[in-house]
Amino acid sequence: MIKFLITLLLSVIMGFSIFFTFPLIMAKGLTERKTRILGSVAVGILIFLIADVFSDVSPILYSNSANGGYISNPFYDFIFFVSLILGFLVIFLAEGNGKKQSSTYRLSFFIALGIGFQNLTEGLIFGADNLSIGLKGVTLVILMGFILQNITEGFPIASPFLGSRDKDGKAILGLLFIGGFPTILGAGLGYFYSSSIFNLAFDGLAIGAMFYVIIPILKHLLREQDSPTTRFIYLGAFSGFLLGFLVNLV
Repeated sequence: MIKFLITLLLSVIMGFSIFFTFPLIMAKGLTERKTRILGSVAVGILIFLIADVFSDVSPILYSNSANGGYISNPFYDFIFFVSLILGFLVIFLAEGNGKKQSSTYRLSFFIALGIGFQNLTEGLIFGADNLSIGLKGVTLVILMGFILQNITEGFPIASPFLGSRDKDGKAILGLLFIGGFPTILGAGLGYFYSSSIFNLAFDGLAIGAMFYVIIPILKHLLREQDSPTTRFIYLGAFSGFLLGFLVNLV
C-alpha cells in the first residue's frame, strides 16, 4: 500500500509539473512578433509529441519477432487505426466540420484533451514500471524525463492565449489540469493493470487529436505576416521540435 501511495505522489509531481508554464502564459507585455514566435515553438513541441507518442506505439505494432520485427500485428494495427481516426474525428465533428474558426478556449481545450490522452499512457507506463522495477534509479530517471516533458506540454495547451489581453487565469489553470491530471489517473491504473491495447488506444487518440489542432494554430500564426516574421515562425517551430527532443533525452 505504501508503495502505491508513493507512486501516486510521484505521479502528482509529474502530472502537475505542467503548471510550471503558467507564469509565462500570464506574462504581460509580449509583442505580437514574440507571441507568434512562442506560438510556433508550441507547434514544434506538438509535432515532436506526435513523433514521440508513435515511438511508443511502434514497438507494440511491430512486435512480431518471428518476422524480424518488420511485419505488424493486424489486431494491434486495427486498435491503433480506429483510435487514431476517433481522436481526429471527434474534434473535427465538434468543430462543425471546419465551418467556423475555433475560439481560443475551444482550441486550447482540444489541445489539452490530446495531451491528456498522451499523459494517460505515460502514467500507465510509470505505474507499471513502479510495480515491476520498484523505486530505483531507473524509475527516478523516467520520472525526471516525464516531469521535464510535462513542463513543455503546458505551453502548447495555453499557446492560443499568448498575446491575449483578457486571459482568464482560472480557465487556463483548468485547461492545464485537463492536460496533467490523466498522468495521475494512468499511474494509479497502471500500477494494478497494464495492457498494450490500453496504450495503443490512448496513444492513437492523442495523435489524432494533436494532429488536428496543429492546423488552426499554424493558420493563425502565418496569417498576414511579413517575410521576416514568417521565417522566425519557421525557426520557432523547428526550435520547439528540438526542445522536445532534448528534453526527451533525459
